[in-house]
Amino acid sequence: MSSSSSWLGYALITTVAWGLWGALSAIPAQRGFPDTLTYAVWAVCMLLPAAFVLRREGGKIPLDPRSLALGLTIGLTGAGGVIVLFPTLSMGPSYLIFPIISLSPLVTIALSAAFLGERTGRIGMAGIVLALAALPLLNDWTPGGGTVRFGLWFLLSLVILVSWGLQNYFIKIAHASMSTGAIFFYMTLGGLLLVPVALVRTHWGAPINWGIDGPPLSAGIQLLNAVGALAIVYALRDGKAMVVSALTNAASPLLTALIAMALAGQIPGPFKIAGIALAVVASALLATGEE
Repeated sequence: MSSSSSWLGYALITTVAWGLWGALSAIPAQRGFPDTLTYAVWAVCMLLPAAFVLRREGGKIPLDPRSLALGLTIGLTGAGGVIVLFPTLSMGPSYLIFPIISLSPLVTIALSAAFLGERTGRIGMAGIVLALAALPLLNDWTPGGGTVRFGLWFLLSLVILVSWGLQNYFIKIAHASMSTGAIFFYMTLGGLLLVPVALVRTHWGAPINWGIDGPPLSAGIQLLNAVGALAIVYALRDGKAMVVSALTNAASPLLTALIAMALAGQIPGPFKIAGIALAVVASALLATGEE
C-alpha cells in the first residue's frame, strides 16, 4: 500500500473482520459456551497476530517506564472495556447499551483535536458527523419500547465508552515512540492479565459446551476480532485517529447489520435503514476526504 492510502486499507480490514465478528459472536453463547470463557478465548487468540507482528518487526519490546505506562494503559483500557461489557449486558437493555458504547469515537475525536492538533477538511468532517449520527441507529434501538430505569448499567456503559475511546487515542500517541508490534504486544498482555477475572466470574456449576461448536467455534470467531484489532493499530499508525475511529466504528456495525439480517432473512426497520444509509455515505466521505 502507498503511504497515503495504507490507513484506509487497514481500516477496511478492521471493518470486515469486526463486521463478521459482530454478526457471529453470539453463536457460541447460544450453544452453551459462556461469554466469560469467550473472553478468555479472545485473549489467547490475540497471541497469534501478536506473534506474527513481533516476528515481522524483530520482536523488540520497550520496557522503559513511559512505554510500560502507555502499553499497559492501551491494553487494560481495551480489555477492561470488553470484560465490563458482560455484566453490563446482564443489567440493562442491549438496545440502549450498544448505542451508548458505539459513541466511543467522540472521546478519540475530542482528544485528538485538543491534544494532537488533528484536523480534517469539510468532507472528512461531514463524514465524521454522519458516522456518529449513524451509530445509534445501526444498533437495536427501539424508541418508545417502555420505561427504562437508568441504573448501574448506564454508568458502566459510559465507562466502556470512555475506555475504548481512550484506547484509540493512546494507540495514536504510542506510535510516536513504539513499533506496531510493541503496541499490540501490550494490547495482548492487557487482555491476558484480566483472564483470571473472567474465570472467577464464570458459573462453573452450569452446563458448559466443550464440543466443536464451543471453544473451537469461539476461537475462530474471536480470531476475527484479534485480526481486526491488529489492523486498526496499523490504521492508527498511518491515519488520523479521529478519521480512523469514526470510519471503523460506523462501517463495522453496518457490515454486522447487513450480515445478521441476511442470515436471519429479515427486512430492517426504518431506523436501521436510516442508519445504514448514513453509514454508507459517511464511509464514502471518510474514505475520500483524506486521500
